[in-house]
Amino acid sequence: MAAAVNHDLLVGAATDKIHSALYKHVLNLKHKQLATLAKLVVFYAKHQKTVKRSIVALIFLGIIERIHKVVRLMTAERKSVATVSDNGKGRTRRGAQLDKQFFDNMKQLIGIAIPGLFSKEAGMLVTHTVLLVFRTFLSVVVASLDGEIVSSLVRLKGREFLTGIAKWMAMAVPATLTNSLLNYLQTMLAIRFRQNLTEHVHKMYLANNTYYAVGNLDDRIKNADQLIAVDITKFSNSLADIYSNLAKPTVDAFVYNIQLAKNLGIESLFGIMVIVQMSSGMLRLMAPPFGQLAAQEQRLEGEFYSTHSRLIEHAEEIALYRGHETEKLTITKKYLRLVRHINRICRLNVFYNMSEDFIVKYFWGAAGLSACAIPVFADRMPGAKRTVADAVGSAVAVGSSIGAHTKNFVTNRRLLLSASDAFARLMYSYKEIVELAGYAERVTGLLTVFSEVSSGQYVKARVGESAEKSQNPDDTEANIVNQRGETVESVDDVEFIDVPIVSPNGDVLVRKLNFHVKPGRHLLIVGPNGCGKSSMFRILGGLWPVYGGTLRKPSMSQIFYIPQRPYLPIGTLRDQVIYPDCAADMAAKSTTDADLLAILKIVQLNHIVEREGGWDSVKAWRDALSGGDKQRIAMARLFYHRPRYAIMDECTSAVSMDIEKIMYTHATSLGITLLTVSHRQSLWMYHNYILQYDGQGGYLFSKLDPERRIALMEEKQQIEQELAAIGDMEARLQEMEAEAASY
Repeated sequence: MAAAVNHDLLVGAATDKIHSALYKHVLNLKHKQLATLAKLVVFYAKHQKTVKRSIVALIFLGIIERIHKVVRLMTAERKSVATVSDNGKGRTRRGAQLDKQFFDNMKQLIGIAIPGLFSKEAGMLVTHTVLLVFRTFLSVVVASLDGEIVSSLVRLKGREFLTGIAKWMAMAVPATLTNSLLNYLQTMLAIRFRQNLTEHVHKMYLANNTYYAVGNLDDRIKNADQLIAVDITKFSNSLADIYSNLAKPTVDAFVYNIQLAKNLGIESLFGIMVIVQMSSGMLRLMAPPFGQLAAQEQRLEGEFYSTHSRLIEHAEEIALYRGHETEKLTITKKYLRLVRHINRICRLNVFYNMSEDFIVKYFWGAAGLSACAIPVFADRMPGAKRTVADAVGSAVAVGSSIGAHTKNFVTNRRLLLSASDAFARLMYSYKEIVELAGYAERVTGLLTVFSEVSSGQYVKARVGESAEKSQNPDDTEANIVNQRGETVESVDDVEFIDVPIVSPNGDVLVRKLNFHVKPGRHLLIVGPNGCGKSSMFRILGGLWPVYGGTLRKPSMSQIFYIPQRPYLPIGTLRDQVIYPDCAADMAAKSTTDADLLAILKIVQLNHIVEREGGWDSVKAWRDALSGGDKQRIAMARLFYHRPRYAIMDECTSAVSMDIEKIMYTHATSLGITLLTVSHRQSLWMYHNYILQYDGQGGYLFSKLDPERRIALMEEKQQIEQELAAIGDMEARLQEMEAEAASY
């Protein structure tokens, strides 16, 4: 204590002597301007601490003012008015805000992301919190240790300095491990949040034909695939970042280098840069192949996105096949592959992040402190040359130099790093919260639309004549899309009783459709394009709601749909025949590959098994098979399932007539009742009823006599040809009369 007091007295005395000598010299100056400048120098020397503190205070106030301006601008931008769609009508509302709606959205989403208090996610949050508290404890200990090291430098205690360095390096091990574990847990939390939210969304999206209704019966969501694959990911990452918003402080390289160059000289700075370059090279050698891993991750992300795009592209066929469970398995498989790859990257990052933190923060920090010690202990070495020797005393000069050196370095370094870290944390935290509010609004909007669509609540914009009718409250057809009829499950027949055929945008194609089909009554449906043939099938298949009347039909498992372009799922050749069944369903039905081969033999496609490499071969079947092969696969699929009713929508347009005959003959022999849309006269002989649309809202349902109808059609064509010939003969007669009159 006494030595320290004497040291301060000596420093003060030396400073006073310097000031007195300088002031006396200034008084002897003849030029007034030089005297004024010298007085300013003396004033600065006397009030150096006060001036520096004032400058620091002004800088701090400037930073606060800048933060205030940025926050005010961001608040104004966040409160900007945006136009969005609400129930099909344009309305104005504010963007994502930190209001009650935001907290309601977060409550709903957190309830999905964290299923319960004793869930794995809750345990990870508790562990993350404990590590955050432990890291704070380590920061306090490191700060205290830093003060001890600086104190040893000032008091020239070499043994204490080396002991402090050793403690510093020892503290680096738990500190780097804690930081790496925090990063790992933060990433794993984001993955778990995304997995829970994605599974919840898939459960809603792939049930009750929601995936079809969202894209075809509702206008509120145009990019469900992006919301599921991208926005949920961004929300999960943002939610994990918000919880762990106390980011590790970063070293301001610019200030650090400037301070080193000012206090230590270019030689010490050069030595530190050599150490930095060597350790950076070591880190590069230790680094995992992040470029390759990132490319692999993007490829898996692309495959995951493509499965959703494929689902949207073929939503109608999949819905009519009721293949949502199979598609769900495919999408889940792609997603789990992506998750496993991301988990591998996270495990590789643990050791690398630990090594990076150890070298960058602690090893480089120890090198900097060691460089600070070089000029201090150099003068105490034997034979060292004294650089300061005057009337003040050598000890006082050395003490003053070391004190100023360490004080400026530590004070400026700590102050600037703390201010920079606080500013960055404030700005980034606020920005992340606003972004989180936007992601939460989009994801909750997605869940809301899925829930409403699943319950039959659709919002569809009307166009053309339908839009004009919707403006007239007296029009009985204006609100027909908001009405609902009755669907009754029958035993084995199909009956439409006063059911209107209405498109989702409100166009009434047929006001009341009535017909009755029993097993064995094969129905042929004909009419011009856009008259309602496919619309009736969509209503029968459960894709479109029944807007009125009563629809009696068997369960959907007894109705099978075969479109003109069959859907071929991702999978083996076997999967193409048994879709939407899987291998386990096939085994449960006691069906073997030999049975499937027999079915393919009926449609004369048995050679494809050997040609494509066997039943277990996996290819892009959409490109590997021709149009005719695809339609034969679809018919084989029908023979495998053997439903009571089959909807045949131009399903033989790419096959020859002899193959077509085999297909229809075998279908009827299996007891399958056919509902066919086709313009081929060759198919009339396989049907005994006809439903003919006139394209003007009318229709005719009657028995079909194929032979009589073919005879009438042939007679009609003959008469039309004869009438056309009469017109040609009349024109020729007029030409001959004109030529005769000219002679």
